[in-house]
Amino acid sequence: MSRGTTEAKTLPVLALAAMVVGSMVGAGVFSLPSTFGGATGVIGAVIAWALAGAGMLTFVLVLQRLATRKPDLDAGIFAYAKAGFGNYLGFFSAFGYWASACAGNVTYWVLICSTLSGLFPGLGAGNTPAAIVVSTIGLWGFHLLIRRGIREAAFVNVVVTVAKLVPLLTFIAIVVFAGFDGRIFEANLWGGDGSPDPGSIASQIQSTLLLTVFVFLGVEGASVYSRYARRRQDIGRASIIGFLGVLLLFVSVSLLSYGVLPREELGALPEPSLGGVLEAVVGEWGALLIGAGLIVSVLGAYLSWTLMASEVLFAAAKQNDVPLFLRDVNRHGVPDRALLLSTLLVQVLLVLVMFSEDAFTLAFSLTSSLCLIAYALSAGYGLKLETRWGDDPAGRSRRGLLVAGLATVYTVFLLIAGGAQYFVVSFLILVPGSILYVLARREQGLRVFTRGEAVVFALAVAMAVWALVGLMTGAIAI
Repeated sequence: MSRGTTEAKTLPVLALAAMVVGSMVGAGVFSLPSTFGGATGVIGAVIAWALAGAGMLTFVLVLQRLATRKPDLDAGIFAYAKAGFGNYLGFFSAFGYWASACAGNVTYWVLICSTLSGLFPGLGAGNTPAAIVVSTIGLWGFHLLIRRGIREAAFVNVVVTVAKLVPLLTFIAIVVFAGFDGRIFEANLWGGDGSPDPGSIASQIQSTLLLTVFVFLGVEGASVYSRYARRRQDIGRASIIGFLGVLLLFVSVSLLSYGVLPREELGALPEPSLGGVLEAVVGEWGALLIGAGLIVSVLGAYLSWTLMASEVLFAAAKQNDVPLFLRDVNRHGVPDRALLLSTLLVQVLLVLVMFSEDAFTLAFSLTSSLCLIAYALSAGYGLKLETRWGDDPAGRSRRGLLVAGLATVYTVFLLIAGGAQYFVVSFLILVPGSILYVLARREQGLRVFTRGEAVVFALAVAMAVWALVGLMTGAIAI
């Protein structure tokens, strides 16, 4: 066992891009036909994707710029939050992102088991004792795989990413060449009552934008693994390649579905709704193909997020934000203590799912809020660097200021749009997690909080108390 020693930086651009794709393409893409069909028509969907894509692109460009301007910050978005806003908010970013990854991973196992319940009824909705046993076996199987080395796990991630794209690309090809009906597509142009009402379209776009909050999570995958990049430029390139590829895939899947079934039928399809669309074109085997693709996709996303969860704690330990034992790596260069802690948290949450459906729902909903805190702080640091408060005057530019400003506004919007109640409730996780920060500071003989950080901690405690009281009284509904 060694402390802080890692293997050589050997991940090429395509492997880093696969991390982005693997993190973003999970279960959400298989639900796009029903989620979009139930909310809006073609016009609203196009505008929503344009706004969401442009907004998230600004964030990706900020990550690309930060990777080149701050090459010494090789822990991705967590290091950016610390550099921009201090030790404690840096810890907030890292711990929140880690908890987000672990909570999200629980939903993957539940979804896998619920999908397989058609063949094995004992798995139920994914939270039966049998389902927990199956999930536990898979959980520790992935743990052993990742312990063998980041490069090996990254290779598996590339293979899985390719495998899960095959059903999606097959869907696109079949619909384009055999299933697309222009008359149905034209009838689906407008949502609502089918008439071109500007007020209705605006409402549809607003509703649809909320759906895009979740599908872009994971775009920072290459940034998280920046320490494995061969060149700093590879981080930005991988982020752009992965993001644009996934955006094109999401847009294609959602828009092509409007040419197969009426909007009302799309909105009523059972999940995975993509299977229902393909079944309408080719028959039952289409639904089976998409079901298999869903399982592979979710497993791939789970691998990507597990890799990132352990990397987050390791990076936080390198920055002295959590206890030093989380710096330990095994002979393969894997931060196995951080990986073990991540796996144990997922295991605990899996057991809780069996007893409380509300706990599972809360964990699922908090995933995006916890992750978006790190997004907003990173974008905010990019904005800070472009102003007189930044420490790199030579690197400032008007274009950088504009992009960073837009990225900051967009990520804050996502944080609010994802549900203000979940943002408040997220402090019930962040405040207790601060114990790790306190232990780390005392371990180093350092003052725990500066005056400003003490104010931040007090506000965080107040938010946690507010959330707890709100949940107990019913004032906060989740």
